[in-house]
Amino acid sequence: MTDEELKDLDKEVRKLKRIASEWAGKLHDLVEDRLPAGYAEIPEISQGTLQACRAWADASARLQAAQKG
Repeated sequence: MTDEELKDLDKEVRKLKRIASEWAGKLHDLVEDRLPAGYAEIPEISQGTLQACRAWADASARLQAAQKG
């Protein structure tokens, strides 16, 4: 992987971490401020959080593998 590709992947990891953190914030706000009344929001917010965290973890793993090899 070229230096440019590594930079791009690092940028993608940082972006995906920010997105995952935003989803985690939504989940936190739901728990802290809107439950139990907002229980209907749980599936959407938890699924979005899970997907965002998985995307970050996958990209992070690709970056770590590329940096080793």
